[in-house]
Amino acid sequence: MALRSSTATSLLSRTLRLHATSSPYPTRPLLLLEPSAHRIPRVESRAASSGGGDPTGQQPDPAPVPMDSPTIKVVSHLRGGGGNAGAAIDAGGSARKPLSLWPGMYHSPVTNALWEARSSIFERKMDVGSAGAAAGPQTELLTKTPAQSRTVIAYKFAADDILREQYRDPWNEVRIGKLLEDLDALAGTIAVKHCSDEDSTTRPLLLVTASVDKMVLMKPIRVDTDLKIAGAVTYVGRSSIDIQIEVTQVDQDCSDKESDPIALTANFTFVARDSVTGKSAPVNRLSPETERETQLFEEGEAQDKLRKKKREEQKGMHGNVLHRFHAEAERLNALLAEGRVFSDFPALADRDSILLRDTRLETSLICQPQQRNLHGRIFGGFLMHRAFELAFSTAYAFVGQRPCFLEVDHVDFLKPVDVGDFLRFKSCVLYTQLENKWQPLVNVEVVAHVTRPELRKSEISNTFHFTFSVSSDALKNGLTIRNVVPSTEEEARRILERMDAEGLFD
Repeated sequence: MALRSSTATSLLSRTLRLHATSSPYPTRPLLLLEPSAHRIPRVESRAASSGGGDPTGQQPDPAPVPMDSPTIKVVSHLRGGGGNAGAAIDAGGSARKPLSLWPGMYHSPVTNALWEARSSIFERKMDVGSAGAAAGPQTELLTKTPAQSRTVIAYKFAADDILREQYRDPWNEVRIGKLLEDLDALAGTIAVKHCSDEDSTTRPLLLVTASVDKMVLMKPIRVDTDLKIAGAVTYVGRSSIDIQIEVTQVDQDCSDKESDPIALTANFTFVARDSVTGKSAPVNRLSPETERETQLFEEGEAQDKLRKKKREEQKGMHGNVLHRFHAEAERLNALLAEGRVFSDFPALADRDSILLRDTRLETSLICQPQQRNLHGRIFGGFLMHRAFELAFSTAYAFVGQRPCFLEVDHVDFLKPVDVGDFLRFKSCVLYTQLENKWQPLVNVEVVAHVTRPELRKSEISNTFHFTFSVSSDALKNGLTIRNVVPSTEEEARRILERMDAEGLFD
């Protein structure tokens, strides 16, 4: 028995030595980010151009990055700290303060850095009371400028091989789904900055993503060229915060120096809730300073008034109910006419059309603790990432060629998603726009359902709408996009609602 044990030990030792010498990758211990340290560890390779760090063992670093720093430092890969190399690792050891403030371990290095930047506010205020309940709400609203919430992230893709590999898609462009996570995390950090009153005696607000409007891709985002993301608050209501983010990338190969560096724009809306009562809470006021900031503020104010007007119109439409009913019935019948041909006369149906139900895809997952945000709920950026991947696959299967992403039309966050939830994503091509034969549009809807088998119940938590197109080369080679038709009244209503939202009907 001893001989067998000695032989096995010898074989294992030789195997480990062989693996260590033959592996193409350098071995490097990993160090998890520590939100309670209020600092970001020093690393050998990073995606930010400026900012401080903290010691990770033997080398001292400059002062930590303050919350109002113009640039957030991003860590592409981490190394272990100093100390006795032969000492045993305590698997249960942690320097973090409250477990409730631990973010998950799934996220990108950018998301980790952003949450590191804002975690000090939550931890400082959590120290006031055991769960924040001992601290009172903010009593006096402050007036802040957009510059005070402005935050910039720099991705050093050109110099950082590991960071570039983390964001690279199969076509050597930036993974849009992963970028969506970073955009949501950045928007949340900006909202936290605006709502912070720098007073440790008030409890922090609960800030949640309410919606995403018109995230438009202006040009493909390369993964071998440095990238910058910047955003700030543009408008605030009583308890809502509008945030605009711009992704810029200068094409080094382009001879036109005046070409627009903006690659993507995104608009987020956050709402503030009291972290104890759950009710809507007022947020700090906004005072624009520059001409551009004033213009964005006025646009946000106009959009806010338009939303309120539509809500009031929907409440007071009783006198026009009959007229609206007939008008909507006509539109539904027009949409359903071709769908009925598929059902009643399938051999005579238009071969350039397809039923909506035949474009569906679905995926499901159990939400894990690693996917949670600082509030313990499932990270909204993760949900957008998964929805985008499914939407891309749906468009790919529908078109028959790799689709080109154009924009996120709208995202609604209707209900929070918790750790342990059984989440189902259902997608379909909702409709196509074929008027422009050189840029046909494919509109994909993804609906997330929180499913509870024990209760035989399912609730919609999120809705996502994406627009894709196809490359001009594929169209020149004879690729055609089919028209999508509904077969049920429920499908037709969804199409009409989305088209109305997009202004496709007068």
